[in-house]
Amino acid sequence: MKYRFLGRTGLEVSPLALGTMTFGREADEQTSVRILDAFADAGGNLVDTADVYNGGASEEILGRWLKGRRDDVVVATKVRYNVARGPNTQGLSRRRIIAAVEESLRRLGTDYIDLYQIHAWDPVVPLEETLWTLDNLVRSGKVRYIGASNVSGSQLQKAIDISRGNGWEPFRALQPLYNLLDRDAELELLDVCRDEGLGVIAWSPLRGGWLTGRMRREDGAPAAGTRVETAEKLGWGESWSAYASQERTWRILDTLDEIAAERSRPVPQVALAWLLSRPVLTAPIVGARDAGQLAELLPVLDWELSAGEAARLDEASSFRLPYPYNEISKGAAGR
Repeated sequence: MKYRFLGRTGLEVSPLALGTMTFGREADEQTSVRILDAFADAGGNLVDTADVYNGGASEEILGRWLKGRRDDVVVATKVRYNVARGPNTQGLSRRRIIAAVEESLRRLGTDYIDLYQIHAWDPVVPLEETLWTLDNLVRSGKVRYIGASNVSGSQLQKAIDISRGNGWEPFRALQPLYNLLDRDAELELLDVCRDEGLGVIAWSPLRGGWLTGRMRREDGAPAAGTRVETAEKLGWGESWSAYASQERTWRILDTLDEIAAERSRPVPQVALAWLLSRPVLTAPIVGARDAGQLAELLPVLDWELSAGEAARLDEASSFRLPYPYNEISKGAAGR
């Protein structure tokens, strides 16, 4: 496996990251261990979790598996949302972050976290309080690098500028929603990452099953047993109603089917290959309910899309730019 540096850091990570949101929910511990073993056997070393995943069960399962192999794994986890009820159990205050990192370290059975990320923006806590606390965690050795997820371009740039101005450790990575169906990160976020040297670890690269070849327009409903079906019932972002009414969705899925047939590759691999062809991306985060699902995805690292195939997917997934990005693009095209 050919490893990549995480942005401008010296941290080497695999071009696929393993997401562990299923651990302790769709995947019991025995199944989760098989998934982790398969990922590690293939050379994968970047594993992403969060304190809030399944009440901490994801971190606990990962922590037990890490024993005896900690130095071989790059562990990423996140803080922001509540894992318990009551005051000071969510957000990005100094108290909350310090308590959360200690709990994550305990659950993971380690004395350091490789990449500690804010799970989302906190509109209440002063940003300086959050960034100063994260800087202290790096200086203490409990955290090696810090990153962000679910923030806007202006928020990310503001955080970087504040850290730079105070001599604090800056964000080194961004974890955005990014896939063929959701390309909004290209409006500003990826530009900030490119200009500031952040690694990009994309979550939901297959959009909860939409980009796996199982969703069909003629069915009029999500395939049974899929995450999209669950999302429709619970109102999650990858629900059927969120995408099925858009002609763009079916244009993307039709193009994926065509290229998959031409290359004799599974549709999910084609969707991942498009992401891997993006110049700023470090690694998409792939999740699995069992080792078989993961095994279907790993061979994407053995091949690449041609420039023509990538262009076909670019065109199929193109989207209407909102103001002022539409005007900016006109100006750029005219020079």
